[in-house]
Order: sequence, then structure tokens, then C-alpha cells
Amino acid sequence: MSLQAQKQVVRRYQHDLNQVLSTTASTADGLHEVLTQHTTDTFHWRGMHPFYEQTTAASVVNEFWWPLSQAFSALQRREDIFLAGLNDVDDGASQWVCSMGHFVGLFDNPWLGIPPTHKMAFLRYAEFCRIEDGAISESAFFCDIIDVMHQAGWSPLPAQTGASIVCPGPATHDGLLFDPQAAETGTATMALVNRMVADLSALNLSGDDRCPPEVLERSWHNDMVWYGPAGIGTTYTIRRYQHQHQYPFREGLKDKVFNGHVARFAEGNYACFFGWANLTNKANGGFLGLTANETPADMRVVDVYRRDGDKLAENWVIIDLLHYLSMQGLDVLKRMQTIHSH
Repeated sequence: MSLQAQKQVVRRYQHDLNQVLSTTASTADGLHEVLTQHTTDTFHWRGMHPFYEQTTAASVVNEFWWPLSQAFSALQRREDIFLAGLNDVDDGASQWVCSMGHFVGLFDNPWLGIPPTHKMAFLRYAEFCRIEDGAISESAFFCDIIDVMHQAGWSPLPAQTGASIVCPGPATHDGLLFDPQAAETGTATMALVNRMVADLSALNLSGDDRCPPEVLERSWHNDMVWYGPAGIGTTYTIRRYQHQHQYPFREGLKDKVFNGHVARFAEGNYACFFGWANLTNKANGGFLGLTANETPADMRVVDVYRRDGDKLAENWVIIDLLHYLSMQGLDVLKRMQTIHSH
């Protein structure tokens, strides 16, 4: 299938799912019908803590979509970025589609123990889909649960180093790549992202945790924006990014092991990847304001990039911090539920 055909598969799925989620009469059967219609018999779904991996349409509905639809009424997808591409990880053997933005709804009932606000709430998300035989065979759904906790008035972690905002879409307002894009443009974007990743890998090997801004200036614009997950926050310009995220991340973690990506691709001026898990490390103390320990923990990470000319301009990041912390013995959701119940 062409990339355009792959996009159409995902857009039909999104349309049908939105039709069910946005109605006040949504049902588990309706959600199950949508997922069964648009996924293969061997469907493999990856979700964040506490959802994890599911292998049937029914289990995805039961674990994620149905509880979400019961907590957030009039739920709708507000998409900021949409792209497709050949997977750079397997030399183009698989084709993927990425959708990123927010789900928006009225937070009317508890979700994962988070008390409702009865007000508008935003669930930041990034969704990756692999297409086979005209249906979705593999998917990963990342969302920022800690951000929803913040919106409900809960701060489960120490003060974050970056700003707390509703993350916007691209400054250029051109992230929805529904139409065909020139192949050479995507190739240039992928090459730039791979060069940037190679620079970071070399930095890891060097042991330099406080590199000068000139290192980042090789592949980033000085006025870059890094939209991090809740718990870390968003930061603007290379120098503020270094002080508000890069240095705390590099100095607060040790024994970093890069595990690779499941999917990495580009189209037009946009690129994205996710891993399961991308990175394993140990807490050296300070990262997320937490203490040190010797437990290896996995970071499952999404990165979405916008290229502007010969450098990167914007980077949207979601990390499964709840899973990362759970591996170190801190169940953030359980702790909140315990506090809220007394």
C-alpha cells in the first residue's frame, strides 16, 4: 500500500472512533465494533502504565477506551500532527502512521482514581499505527496521565523544572500531512534527526553531562521549543532547555543504555519515533526531584520533531513516567488513590 492509502486506513479508524467517543450514548459494544472493524486478528496494542500490552480489540476497549469514555464526556480528538512513513528501523519493511495532539472532553467521572473536575480537560496523546492488509496490526498509544492529574489539582511529583502548559501544535500550523509530501523532504528530515541522535550517543559515550550549547547548535535552532511531559515540563531556547531539562536529566541519571526504537520515520518536515523501551538507566539523584537508587528502570519515550531548514525547531516528547517510577517501587496512581480515599 502507498503511504496515502495507509493514512486513509488510520483516518477512517479515527473518524469511526470519534463518532462513538463524542456521543453521550457511547457503548462498550460500539467501541468494540470500531476496533474489530479496523484492526487485524493479530492486533498488538501497547499502552502506558497501567494499561500495558493488549492483544485483542476487546481487551483494548475494556482496559482503555471504555473507562476513558466513561470518565470524559463529549470526548473528541484535537489533532496537531499527522504523518506516515517507511520505518527507518527495519529499512522500510514496515509502514507506520503517527497522530499527535489532545483528546478533549468534560472530566465528569473518576479516571484511574483521579477525581473529576466537571470541567474541560485535555489528555495529551501520541498514537502510532502499523498497517497490514488494509487494517491496523500494531499500535502504541502514549498519553500524559500526570498532566491530567495536574489539571485535577494533584501534584504527585516535586516541582518540575520546565513550564506547565497545554502543549500547542506546530508554530507553522502545517503538521497535518494529509496530502502527499515530496519524498526527498522526508529523507532530509530523517537524516537530520539521525544525525542529532548520533551526536547525543557520542555525548553519552564521552561522559560529559554539561556540554556547551554549541553541541546542540549543530542540529537545533537557538529558539527551539522542547515540549516535555508533565513532571518535567516545557522549555524554550537551547540554553534554557539545557538548564531546565538536559542538565538535570544527564546529571540525575547514570548507567544509561539505549535500547533502540520500534518505529522511526519521517514525512515532509516532520519525524517521529518511539521505543519499548528506548532507554534504561538508574537514578543518580535529582531527576524529577527524587532520590538515588540502584534499580535499573525503563523509559518508554515518544519524540516528534519539526524541521525548519537545516535544523530542528520543535520537539514534542511523551515519556511513560508512571511505568518508569513503578519499576523503582513508586506507584504514583496507587499513592494518589490512597490519599484521596482518606
